[in-house]
Amino acid sequence: MKERKLRMGMVGGGIGSFIGPIHRQAAMLDNHIELVCGCFSSHPEVSRRSGATYGLPENRVYDTYEEMFRQEMQLPADQRMEIVSIVTPNKYHIQPALMALDCGMHVVLDKPLTLTLEEARQLTRKVEETGLQMAVTYTYSAYPAVKEARARIARGELGKLRRLYVEYTQGWLSQRIGVQAGNLSLWRIDPELGGTGGGIADIGTHAFHLAEHVTGQCVTELCSEMSKFSPNIQVPDDGTAFLHFDGGMKGCLTATQIAKGDNNYIRIRVYGDKGGIDWLQPDPNKLILKGFNEHEQVICIGNDTNLSEIALWNTRTPGGHPEGYIEAFANIYRNFALTVLALQQGETPSPLMLDFPTVYDGLRGMQFIETMEASNLNTAAKWTKWIE
Repeated sequence: MKERKLRMGMVGGGIGSFIGPIHRQAAMLDNHIELVCGCFSSHPEVSRRSGATYGLPENRVYDTYEEMFRQEMQLPADQRMEIVSIVTPNKYHIQPALMALDCGMHVVLDKPLTLTLEEARQLTRKVEETGLQMAVTYTYSAYPAVKEARARIARGELGKLRRLYVEYTQGWLSQRIGVQAGNLSLWRIDPELGGTGGGIADIGTHAFHLAEHVTGQCVTELCSEMSKFSPNIQVPDDGTAFLHFDGGMKGCLTATQIAKGDNNYIRIRVYGDKGGIDWLQPDPNKLILKGFNEHEQVICIGNDTNLSEIALWNTRTPGGHPEGYIEAFANIYRNFALTVLALQQGETPSPLMLDFPTVYDGLRGMQFIETMEASNLNTAAKWTKWIE
């Protein structure tokens, strides 16, 4: 495949952005992408200041995303942006994504996919109609150790899967400081901007995607409870669900933003009739194997030459140097970029290149949010069939 960089624009991600700088750094980590333009904020002066900081010429920094797409399409094909990264509050995902697809541009979109399930269905149809690529940044599935866990489960090393536990706990809403003015995450608890799912939409979807990605099984029904512990907020900050999977496995998912003292504690455990696995994001390079002998076995990413091909593909650093959050983000951007480049050159992307969350993962996430809400409203606490 001929080496060149994809030209990327951004919607959001300006100075003061919470997650935008992570996207920008991750996109360029592997030298397959260059930032050529952007509308970096809904405030034009912030967008212009951000563009100058990022080293862009003034004429490629725009006041609105609509202007960006119109003006970029007037440029010669070998100069205009080819892909766009959208890193805005959930309410502002669908319109720039639809406009990008209509312009023939591939899209990277932050999670959750959209504000509502109906919007997610609309966006999925548009991706199918255009045949373009869309990556959704469910970051935690891109850690090498998580890839190794998925590969071992797919090979049947755990046997028939029986039980799953997945948790994502934060504490930023555990005290009043979490909702003070100036907090860059306040939009996440605004139902107009972030949706009605609250913490389930924000972090619960990460836990849900991790569960399905690692096990290869899909949730078919769930029973949930969602709560509001923080004062004066309109959306849930805590949720738990019992899960039934299509392969017969049963699971428990917890996502909370009121776990005082926790930052981003993410853990997944899966047990089959032959053994189990355990992964924690605070120690991301280690995958613990359980029940295969008298002692726990620890697989260390970077040291073990017997890792699966997919884990090795997503590993950058030598043993003892942890693969971190930006690298996991970068795995998504790299695989997405290599897929787009291969398609542009008339080549078939390899399975390794195609290993990134897609619009269908985003749609599953939106189905999860709405199924959680529907089950929570069922006061009889009955199992709620999956919302299609």
